[in-house]
Amino acid sequence: MTAIRIPFVLAIGGVLLLTLPACARQDGEVFQSRTLTIEGKTFQYRVFVPKGWTSKKAWPVILFLHGAGERGDDNLAPTRVGLGPAILRQQDTFGSIVVMPQCPTSRWWSEPDMQALALKSLDQTAKEFNGDAMRTYLTGLSMGGYGSWTMAATNPKKFAALVVVCGGVRPPPRLNLPQAMMGFAAEADPYGAVAARVVKTPVWVFHGDADLAVPVTESRSMVEALKAARGDVRYNEYPGVGHNSWDKAYAEPELFPWLMSQHK
Repeated sequence: MTAIRIPFVLAIGGVLLLTLPACARQDGEVFQSRTLTIEGKTFQYRVFVPKGWTSKKAWPVILFLHGAGERGDDNLAPTRVGLGPAILRQQDTFGSIVVMPQCPTSRWWSEPDMQALALKSLDQTAKEFNGDAMRTYLTGLSMGGYGSWTMAATNPKKFAALVVVCGGVRPPPRLNLPQAMMGFAAEADPYGAVAARVVKTPVWVFHGDADLAVPVTESRSMVEALKAARGDVRYNEYPGVGHNSWDKAYAEPELFPWLMSQHK
C-alpha cells in the first residue's frame, strides 16, 4: 500500500503532514476498537493487546494522549502518529497493553470531561484485559503532552511513570483558550504547581529545540521545576528538531525498557 500524505491543521499552530504507515489497512486488527458511554454519549477508542496475552497474569498498561491533529471521531487517527507507529514496528514483542482514546474536534485534553473520557477508557481496558494497577503509565505528545501534565498532576497516585513529548503547561497565548481548557496554567507558578504534584512520579521529557508550535521553554521549565522539587526526571532535547520530536522520542531504545521497569 502506497503511503499517503494527508494535511492536519494543528490547533497549536502550523500544518502537520502525516505519513500513514504501509500497514494502515491493518489498524483494525492491530488496534482493537472499543466504545464507552459517558452521560448518554458514546465515544470510541483503540486498544493494543500484546501477542500472547493471557488473563492468567496482570499486564502493564499505557494510556496514550494524541495531539491536536488527531482529534475527531474516526477512531483511527490516534493510532497513526507517535506511539502507534512505534508499536507497529515491534508489535510482536511489545509487551504492554496500550489505550488510545480520541479527543473530539475542538476539544482539549486538559478539560475535565476529556480527562474523564481518557481515564474511563483506561479503567475499562484495565478491567477487560487484567491491567496491572501498579504498572500503569501515561504518555502524550503535543496537546496530549499538555493533557498528560494535567492528568498526572490531578491524579498523582495513578501512574507509575510519565512520558511527555513536546508538551507543556502554559499554552501559547495565541490560542486564547477558555479557562476550562487551561489546566494548571492559571496558577501563579504553573510549573511549580505541577511539579509539586508529580514529584513522586518518574518522568521522561522530550522536546525539539526548533519547535515552533510548542516552545521548548515549556519542557525546560517543567524539568527545572521537577529538579528543584527533587523529582526523578530525565530530559532529551533534540537539536534542530521541530514540533515532530515524537518519532525520535518513541524510537529511543531505552524508553520502553525504562518505562516498564517503573512500579508504584
